[in-house]
Amino acid sequence: MSKTLQILLLFCFSTIRLSAADNYPAGARSIALSNAFVSVSDPWSTFHNQATLANLTNLSAGVFYESKYLIDELSLAAGTIVFPTSNNTFSFSFYQFGKGTFKESKVGLAYSKRLSEKFNAAVQFDYFYYRFPENEKGHGFPTFEAGITYQAATQLTLGLHVFNPVKNGLKTHFGKEKMPIVFRLGGHYQFSDMTLIVLEIQKESDLKPLTKCGIEFLPHKKLALRFGVSGRPAQVSAGIGYSFSRITTNIAFSYHGNLGFSPSVSLNYQLKQ
Repeated sequence: MSKTLQILLLFCFSTIRLSAADNYPAGARSIALSNAFVSVSDPWSTFHNQATLANLTNLSAGVFYESKYLIDELSLAAGTIVFPTSNNTFSFSFYQFGKGTFKESKVGLAYSKRLSEKFNAAVQFDYFYYRFPENEKGHGFPTFEAGITYQAATQLTLGLHVFNPVKNGLKTHFGKEKMPIVFRLGGHYQFSDMTLIVLEIQKESDLKPLTKCGIEFLPHKKLALRFGVSGRPAQVSAGIGYSFSRITTNIAFSYHGNLGFSPSVSLNYQLKQ
């Protein structure tokens, strides 16, 4: 049996618990930080906690690609657009996982608002669409996610996010395959302009809590180095980012002890207003 087939089978069996598949994160910066991103403001927060988008002031857009375990059939492509206004922030995001006759897609529309100097809140409406080789037509379902952030101190920000609280899912011939509810709680501490520490606990329905942490270090104002660790057994990640005026490029690598490496890259463009 080829290594690619072995990984495909292991990946499928390891994710079968997720009745209606998964809600995949995106953004190379967040991946390098083990996706401990529930309190961080970034254009890719459309995939983590939309409440943090209320802190963004410029129109931003980005594209992302990840080759999970270096297998083309398990690739993830995503995009995000953030539209800040004077009082509110609107955003659009999407991803597609898989290729050929097997595809999983998600589209999200979010609304974020700064409630006070310390509190932000947001809600995002999602639509998931699946296409499987054994079915002539695809199937989909709607759900939503919501989050808040709290500026506990000048250097400390806390975030809380819930995904699919209604526990909606995909209708099949065997009944309704529910997607899990996911709670995320965490924060980050900005030690200085050069160092950021992130910590998060994720609780998925029917699974034990998952602890994630990471560190971001800026040896230069345009260059960032990142490291993260999560899970039990541990999964490690690392990455690098560089800013060119309005364009930021991030590269990340994550490693799973059983499945191997997953490289990813994202490109962000920021329009100054």
